[in-house]
Amino acid sequence: MLPFEVISGTGPILLICDHASKAVPPDIDLGIDSNLLDKHINIDIGAADVTRALSAMLGAPAILATVSRLVIDLHRSPDHPGLVPESSDGHAITGNIGADREARLARFHIPYHCALAALIARHQPRLLVSIHSFTPALESGSAPRPWEIGILYNRDARAAHQAIQRFTAAGVVTGDNQPYSGRVLNMTLNRHGEGNGIPSFAIELRNNLIDTPAGVAQWASVIAPILSAIAQPGQAS
Repeated sequence: MLPFEVISGTGPILLICDHASKAVPPDIDLGIDSNLLDKHINIDIGAADVTRALSAMLGAPAILATVSRLVIDLHRSPDHPGLVPESSDGHAITGNIGADREARLARFHIPYHCALAALIARHQPRLLVSIHSFTPALESGSAPRPWEIGILYNRDARAAHQAIQRFTAAGVVTGDNQPYSGRVLNMTLNRHGEGNGIPSFAIELRNNLIDTPAGVAQWASVIAPILSAIAQPGQAS
């Protein structure tokens, strides 16, 4: 199977969902209980549904991963220790111990990022937006995360600062580089956004807000007009 799905569109925004799938190929054994496949360690809960809804609302092209982040994390650089995670939020991923990282890079990571690069070359988007979700608190221990949305960015803050201002003005509890910082983890947008001079940011949605169809529809309707406004010519430049 291809490690990505592409949704066609012609709008000025390109949507990215690195952690869209919980699928594990049948020839890969992660060595974990099957109930963990539905948890946030395996998939960004609700993120794919929000991405699809936004794509439909905005007419935006999108790319979504079709493989679990526990098989290979497409939002990690090839040399990152968590590329093929051996543990996640306190859970041991024993099947990944000693896994062939190069084989998984060649099978999943490289084709995914090549496909994303090709989409950017074809569509020349004015804005890249990646869609993720976060758990209200880590199982391994963390303070409750109060944000409804977090906007993540690294050096290029042109579009991100607009997004923070607009979501805050709309009454959304918005985190500035929360629940973690894009200055620490921003691989996909570093490569494809900042690397190409394209304004970009990641949206992190608290996953208990988008784990139902009603929640997905509600938040997509909040997000879509804000993305559209930021993508207008001259707005994020």
